[in-house]
Amino acid sequence: MILGIAAALLLAFPRQTDEGFPGLAAGRNPRVEIPWNRLYDYPEIYAHLDRLVAAWPELLSHQVIGHSVEGREMRVYTLNDPSTGAHDEKPAMWVDGNVHGNEVQGGEAVVYLAWYLLENYGSNERVTELLKRSSFYLLPMVNPDGRASWFNDAHSASSSRSGVKPLDRDRDGLFDEDGPDDLDGDGNIVQMRKFVPGRGTHRLNQDDPRVMERVPSNDKGIRGDWIILGREGVDNDGDGRINEDGLGGYDMNRAWPSLWMPDHIQYGAGPYPLYWPETRSIARFLYGHTNVAAVQSFHNAGGMILRGPGAETYGSYPRADVRVYDEIAKDGEKMLPFYRYMIIWKDLYSVFGGFSTWTYEGLGIISFTNELWVGSRNSPDGRLEGEPRHFFDDHMLMGAGFVDWKSYDHPLYGEIEIGGFRKDVYRVPPSFLIEEMLHRNALFCIRHAETMPQVEIEEAEISDLGGGVYAVDVRFRNGSLIPTRTALAGSKKIGIPDRFTLAGDGLEILAGGFRSDRFRPERIELAEHEPAHLLREAGIGGRDEVRVRWIVRGRGPAKIRFEAEKALNQERNTQVP
Repeated sequence: MILGIAAALLLAFPRQTDEGFPGLAAGRNPRVEIPWNRLYDYPEIYAHLDRLVAAWPELLSHQVIGHSVEGREMRVYTLNDPSTGAHDEKPAMWVDGNVHGNEVQGGEAVVYLAWYLLENYGSNERVTELLKRSSFYLLPMVNPDGRASWFNDAHSASSSRSGVKPLDRDRDGLFDEDGPDDLDGDGNIVQMRKFVPGRGTHRLNQDDPRVMERVPSNDKGIRGDWIILGREGVDNDGDGRINEDGLGGYDMNRAWPSLWMPDHIQYGAGPYPLYWPETRSIARFLYGHTNVAAVQSFHNAGGMILRGPGAETYGSYPRADVRVYDEIAKDGEKMLPFYRYMIIWKDLYSVFGGFSTWTYEGLGIISFTNELWVGSRNSPDGRLEGEPRHFFDDHMLMGAGFVDWKSYDHPLYGEIEIGGFRKDVYRVPPSFLIEEMLHRNALFCIRHAETMPQVEIEEAEISDLGGGVYAVDVRFRNGSLIPTRTALAGSKKIGIPDRFTLAGDGLEILAGGFRSDRFRPERIELAEHEPAHLLREAGIGGRDEVRVRWIVRGRGPAKIRFEAEKALNQERNTQVP
């Protein structure tokens, strides 16, 4: 009887096979199980990645590229299939997260991307092909110190943005001496309010006294009964101000060389570009890995797909590169509901010294910043404040996100009330929506990575010009959207130009150059020097081709070669004649 029931169950629920993991947790059990309905602290992030290394040691490895201010490791994980070449010989994608300490889910987004690619390798054709022709460099935590503080210390949703190097933000000769205080010791930094009957700026919502409403300006002298006193804290340094000099105060997304401005213009920039050890270690890595052809940096919140310029003063990006940005980002808007494709300075605000603007403007790489979480996911009408926010917390989180107002005797303000939303509300998604956010953004990264350059050398055409002289015509085609060199890189001579080579022991290369007319082979831009080795600053455009003609004397086997920083090198043999 028992055996019969067991057999029936096996028929009803067949054993999972190794058929793939194409987006849903179905098809087979993951080799490495990671719960994606929660966030992980600094050691747990690395522990998960190390489990992936242990499961796929041939595909994933890591190196320590530097240390944070407090000495935490800055680990870059390299994901590559070595059977098809070394990681630095292929076009690569750089992905990072958690640039700001309180934007923690960026770390999980990087881990999810690695996990998804590894779980699908060998079973999903697109993923397998992607890892054969390209590689990934993954830095889960740009700001590990800020992340550690966010998890371990009392914070609001907005604090712990900075790293932890002490700074004198209020210029009183003291460092980090007056930050928010957890007055009631509950682990949360919330808001303070005070009851001042008839002399306040706010009133309580008549349906929900937790909600504070500003009293509109009026001619009747009607005022509210409450004032809002800001975040929980006291005047620690006795200067009459509260919470004006908290932990740290620098911003690693304002510290990069592109349009860097000093601190009095761009707050958090530091004394000079790349001053912070975390940013220096990343810059050294990227300068040493010129094969990086795509960049994705994860922030939060707001639901945005951002590109530069960061400031209007930069001007406009070349139209050819904008077309690439537009196509990738418009696909992203379809993949990421409630997200908007935006230009940083035009649609958001000016950012001087931003990372993704530097990687494009300084390194010539197509780069995006995604603001991961969008609070509109909480409410069908898109409203985020007041009653809708409390409705979501009450009915979807069972009240777990709000600290109820309670009385407190403040040393300066006297009797006040303390209450408000916890640090993991507003900027961080609720647990049941984390996995969807991570999955959609990981697949957007994969879409971006799939557009990195892929060059093929087509069969050479040999023409007899008489007298033992031959023309060798070759077409080099880039079948992907991203060019081998962006228009910006070509115009500013960033990096090394693409190289087109013809060589053969029995051949004398008399001339060579790039054809300007596909139907008139005589129209050619001849190289003045070294015609066997042609250089092209413009590279090969996205979904475009370059036609090369060499004039040679002699006959025998020849090797055609294409070399580029951001595309896989290619070779093809031919015979002259």
